[in-house]
Amino acid sequence: MQQLLNTALGGLTLGAVYAAFALALVLIWRSTRVVNFAQAPMAMVTTFIALVVIDAGYSYWLGFAAALVSGLLLGALLERLVVRHVDGKAEINAVILTLGLFIVLHSLAAVVFGNEYRSFPAPFGIRGFEVGDRTIALTGFGVFTLVAVLVVMGLLVLLFRFTDLGLKMRASAFNAEVARLLGVQVGRMKTLGWALASLVGSLAGLLIAGGSLVHPGYMDSIVVYGFVAAVLGGLDSPAGAVVGGLVLGLSLSFVSGYVGSQLVALAALLILMLVLMLKPGGLFSSTTARRV
Repeated sequence: MQQLLNTALGGLTLGAVYAAFALALVLIWRSTRVVNFAQAPMAMVTTFIALVVIDAGYSYWLGFAAALVSGLLLGALLERLVVRHVDGKAEINAVILTLGLFIVLHSLAAVVFGNEYRSFPAPFGIRGFEVGDRTIALTGFGVFTLVAVLVVMGLLVLLFRFTDLGLKMRASAFNAEVARLLGVQVGRMKTLGWALASLVGSLAGLLIAGGSLVHPGYMDSIVVYGFVAAVLGGLDSPAGAVVGGLVLGLSLSFVSGYVGSQLVALAALLILMLVLMLKPGGLFSSTTARRV
């Protein structure tokens, strides 16, 4: 029974990590209709910025804030200076560009921060809570991760459903020409979309790094699992991203605990294939975009 409980709790914590990254992918998709494969190295860079601040003797929370602010600025700068040049071109161009950014940011991070593994602190305990004479696989930092993901999900739902700004961002993504005719400053909306997505991605990077070791490639596997979580829930649904992340985390945790850790990647692939075959828009998709 304890193994079952610990496996489930471990899966929830892992799923919250996937959900955090999936939320960043959902945000960039809803605001620009681009799947940003450079989201992981962008988050990695901002995490190292936080580590530089912390290693300089400042508090964890100052480093946390520095990472979020740098993420916001990095997303805006990349959209303005790089991505803007393929705007209006074939959609595949933007995807290939983000893959190129993935490689470039990796290389720059290795040069600037080095390739060695470095310990990243956590603001809360990373030891499981003790219940009686047993220790369960839920930590203070795990609770913080779950709460942070739920808060971000709620804010994104509020942004896209109940604010004029969210409506303008979605309009700019779906049909830029019509949005311009209605007075929407499409360029600014896309820049804002990249900036906010990068901010959420930075949060994901911090949550993944907390209490573990970081290096320029520490986010690489999260790209795959975060993308599966986003597709599982639906790329248009923040709530779906969270549910998809939690479902994926639980599924992979049970596969690892009861079948074998070597089958985790295969299980993620099978889940992705099943979703794409049975419900390509994701479990929480409700609308289908039409192109004329």
